[in-house]
Amino acid sequence: MEGWMHGLIEFVRQNQVWAAPIVLLLAFGESLAFISLLLPAWGALVAIGALVGASGISFWPVLIAGAIGAALGDWLSYWFGFKYKDQVAQIWPLSKFPELLPRGEAFVKKWGVPSIYIGRFFGPLRASVPLAAGIFEMPYWRFQVANFTSAFIWAGVLLLFGDGLSMTVEWLWKLK
Repeated sequence: MEGWMHGLIEFVRQNQVWAAPIVLLLAFGESLAFISLLLPAWGALVAIGALVGASGISFWPVLIAGAIGAALGDWLSYWFGFKYKDQVAQIWPLSKFPELLPRGEAFVKKWGVPSIYIGRFFGPLRASVPLAAGIFEMPYWRFQVANFTSAFIWAGVLLLFGDGLSMTVEWLWKLK
């Protein structure tokens, strides 16, 4: 994990009241098409999930914050794709990854609404599926229902994975 992530995790460990706002921002950035390509944050979300179990941070506010952040990031990506359509591929950093939008387009066309759920869990797709859904005008409310429900599932999986990992390490440590 990069140095800034270690510092961020340590900050959350020492200042637990900031866990939910930080998770909201990390999930937003991880789900926002342009930012997620440059700064993947899922590792920090898993690490904060590990802190939830290990340090007594309340799970539900962190889960809700993560889900809202992820859903807002995808909503903004959808809106951007809807509004700017063909211009999106020319914008940096997407211009450096020309294969992402065609892959996202093919994925959205093949899978429809389930692509929102599936794409949420795969890095490059997470960045391109909401954009492609906006560009190709997936019906707004269908997108939003899939967006918000998949965001809750995604945030829960990452946080619970971190929590489970923390419990497993603690259990193994006790066996020594």
